[in-house]
Amino acid sequence: MHLLARIATLNLLVAATTVFAADWPQYLGPTRNATYAGNDLADNWPKEGPALLWQKKVGSGWAGPVVAGGKVLLFHRVASQEIVECLDALTGKEHWRQAFPTAYVDGFGFDNGPRATPCVADGRIFVLGANGNLHALDFTTGKPLWSVDARADFGAEKGYFGFGSSPLVEGKLLLVNLGGKDGAGIVAFDTTSGKFEWKTNDEEASYSSPVAATLGGARHVFFFTRHHLVSVDPSSGKPRFTFPWGPKMQASVSAAVPVVSGDTVFISAGYGAGAAALRVQPGGVEKLWSGEDQLTAQYVTPVLRDGFLYGFEGRVDTGPKPELRCVELATGKVRWSTDKVAHGGILLAGRSVLITTDRGELVRVVAEPAGFQETGRAQILGFEGRAQPALANGLLFARDKGKLVAVDLRRK
Repeated sequence: MHLLARIATLNLLVAATTVFAADWPQYLGPTRNATYAGNDLADNWPKEGPALLWQKKVGSGWAGPVVAGGKVLLFHRVASQEIVECLDALTGKEHWRQAFPTAYVDGFGFDNGPRATPCVADGRIFVLGANGNLHALDFTTGKPLWSVDARADFGAEKGYFGFGSSPLVEGKLLLVNLGGKDGAGIVAFDTTSGKFEWKTNDEEASYSSPVAATLGGARHVFFFTRHHLVSVDPSSGKPRFTFPWGPKMQASVSAAVPVVSGDTVFISAGYGAGAAALRVQPGGVEKLWSGEDQLTAQYVTPVLRDGFLYGFEGRVDTGPKPELRCVELATGKVRWSTDKVAHGGILLAGRSVLITTDRGELVRVVAEPAGFQETGRAQILGFEGRAQPALANGLLFARDKGKLVAVDLRRK
């Protein structure tokens, strides 16, 4: 091959790899730890805040956006349909949309839209609706590929707020925290055909999403069920261990995702559960520390940098307002705490913690244990936000109850 052609080909491969590496294809990002791997973000924002690329009116729901291959996928509800919509990441232009009928009604009157964030893998999109309808779609066209009804097929209950655990792709399997009957608490499906592969556990589902990690040479997928942290071997569904854990109130849910670092797993939940750090060992776990005064995450997953967790302590719906905290993972020691940032979704990007608050602000905080330091704040949404944001190729995608925005955080 001619030298210039080889160089051009190499450049294209590098560019393609860069785009792929910067995707945010599932809940909490590529490795489900809410961490952005890119180094293209601006060090400082303009006085008026970062630039708004585009915005779009959206339907109801708390499902966050995901990004893959230059496309944004949004799962929301309009009238009696749950809609998967594919948009151009740079312009917001619609490429396709696919609608599925739904009759879900929130028993508390909060919101009737989907809660679980889509997952994109191997040219397919997987979504779990609020009423327990699991769908696989073709990424390019939006064509439905297969579907499963969790309530009819597995006897699963919708829980307090509908189905809300975001699916996870592990190899060729789609793993879902369904909470079904007869050992179908956790279920695996073939991603291509939707064929049932295995099931395990008898508990109801939580609102936490599963996360996969390799510890001590063994592959684990960690699930919060109603009352336990459960680790399973994803290839077979065989439990590796269970650890009693969960809120102390019956009318409660666990929603934050376990945070994995080395052989340590950090778990947290509201409603009296508190937090704990566990060391995973062959055949079980050792509790390093636990308590209710460190970092009680009601539903937003903390982020981890250099051995320190950054997350919100306290409940949103009752009691003192939540505080943003820095907590040492190894000991549970609180390094700093502040009420200067409203509760919201959290991302880690380099040395910055990015928070999209429930009040519609975007706040940037330095990820350092020495003390709280805010370095930027801008109003990007309305006052009713709860969905976890996505960050891909320097663009932040966030939504509230009525709109989706794309905000440019890149260096100029």
